[in-house]
Amino acid sequence: MNNLLCCPVHLIFLKHHLMLGYIWKCFYSSCLRFWLKWLLRLVTGRCELQRICARCKAGALRTSQIEYSLKSSKSKVLRAALSLKENDLEDHLAQIIQEKRIKEQKDPTFKVNLRQCLLQINGYNKLFEAVEELRKEVFDSENEAHETMLLKLWDLLMPSVKLESRITKQWGDIGFQGDDPKTDFRGMGMLGLTNLLFFSEKYTDAARQVLSHANHPGLGYSYAIVGINLTEMAYSLMKSDALKLHFYNTVPGKPEMLHFHQFYCYLAYEFDKFWLEEEPESIMEFNRYREKFHDKVKGQLQVPEVTLLMTVDQEK
Repeated sequence: MNNLLCCPVHLIFLKHHLMLGYIWKCFYSSCLRFWLKWLLRLVTGRCELQRICARCKAGALRTSQIEYSLKSSKSKVLRAALSLKENDLEDHLAQIIQEKRIKEQKDPTFKVNLRQCLLQINGYNKLFEAVEELRKEVFDSENEAHETMLLKLWDLLMPSVKLESRITKQWGDIGFQGDDPKTDFRGMGMLGLTNLLFFSEKYTDAARQVLSHANHPGLGYSYAIVGINLTEMAYSLMKSDALKLHFYNTVPGKPEMLHFHQFYCYLAYEFDKFWLEEEPESIMEFNRYREKFHDKVKGQLQVPEVTLLMTVDQEK
């Protein structure tokens, strides 16, 4: 009874707490932050961007704070730095230096550090555009390049077994659902196939090891289908900006498609270990364990020093 009576009180307290937090955030961002920045500039002789570059080491801590500073700025020049083309980077750096009245001779490392941050910030956005474009590219059986990639995937994973034909039940041996794998690429398009092929080419032994686990009679799962599902996970994490800290820590400049594929490899390898450790009763529990793995990875990605790179276990 007491708990029931207390519930409305707790809800009211929570609402007031959230409202106060929102009011404080608005007050800080619209008024207090400006005066704090002005005071610190007066005391240190440096603008906020300079102070961030000076106190933070290269990586996610520095770049994420620079990104927040630019995003929160009232200056159009500074906000525009978040959506630059690489060819415009040098000119825009000069505009920022002029806008903030920075004397380069007194802070010779500032321009170098800010350039690196802008490459990372804008590179992340461009990379997502490239990932999105590849995801939207439909697998086409009439496209020779697409077909070559698919057949190469088979050869890498099943080097001692020859395909009887292009459309065959054999595709089930590497985890596709039907006789023609093209139907399984509908959700993630060519991004799904490219990820699967990259893992098999770059880490052939590890990919074959994971496939052997996937074909386990008791703990098995559909290798290719799960792989495409993990592509969707990587794509969603990037779309939500959850991969920013990881890329800011692991890529000193502009992230490329290679880095997205490497993150996928991490997911594919780590999910296999996770699945075997959890020992699900059947593949019917896949969604529950998939979400558990997703939550685990998402939690890791929130750590400022995060670097999720694939490390292959050396088999004895």
